[in-house]
Amino acid sequence: MEVVITALGPDNVGLADPIIHCLTGQGARIEEIQMYDHDEEQLFAMLCRFEIEPQKLGFLRAIMPQIAAHTGLAIRVWSPDQREAKPRLAICTTYLEETPRAVLEAVSQGRIAADVAVILGNRKKCAPLAAQYGVPFEWIGDGDGHADDAKMVRLLDQYDIDYVVLARYMRVLPASTCWQFAGGRIINLHHGLLPGFPGFRPYHDAHAARMLSFGATCHFIIPELDAGNQIIHQRTYSVVPGTPLSEIIARGEEENEPECLVEGVRRVVAREVRLHFHRVIARRVDRATLLADGRGEV
Repeated sequence: MEVVITALGPDNVGLADPIIHCLTGQGARIEEIQMYDHDEEQLFAMLCRFEIEPQKLGFLRAIMPQIAAHTGLAIRVWSPDQREAKPRLAICTTYLEETPRAVLEAVSQGRIAADVAVILGNRKKCAPLAAQYGVPFEWIGDGDGHADDAKMVRLLDQYDIDYVVLARYMRVLPASTCWQFAGGRIINLHHGLLPGFPGFRPYHDAHAARMLSFGATCHFIIPELDAGNQIIHQRTYSVVPGTPLSEIIARGEEENEPECLVEGVRRVVAREVRLHFHRVIARRVDRATLLADGRGEV
């Protein structure tokens, strides 16, 4: 089975050694290792993706807290294979309801084969939406909308989350959060086409450039904001010259963005794509499997 281990903590010498030695001692076949030293923050981060016999996952979950205590690292052991049939999602929100509602509706209709375990918000705007769908809502903000990132991490662990869905969550995740849930576990909806229109005002920027096509991008999160190389899905729409910006934004927020996010989350949950060394790669599915699933030719 595929397993991902992430480790984060104060920078020091030899932090990765006990983790790697443990894995190789258990016969793990390592597919990917990434290690980062953030000297200015005195921070060490590591991701290790590997294949191991399923019966050994329990041992790894038991031994890693001991290694964490010895090294001072926060270590997480996660496998996308453990709940492949129905992974647990956390939807993160701020103000807009259209995108989280679309994901909730897609889950309820079976378009996305997952369970929404919790909705997190740095604002309380989407609390009624969570209640409507019977999903717990956790407020992680303050009166000014500043997010408590440490509380977010605690809640993601508490609800045993597989994938984090940023449904127009208008806060930048710190690098520490990104590394703790690295390896293709954080899915973001950006309300512009990447890499051309990053930042917080992509509709305005595209409109100022006299664009007639607008769009949204669903991508995996890595620490570099909207880096553009981790695209899962993009969806566009065209307007006629002279269309008011307000109309363009309304159409994007109400129609295009929700559908873009739903399809992106569906692809990840269905394991059609995954993140490998910061690149999105397609999962290889043989022709017989596609035909059996009714998806036509390869």
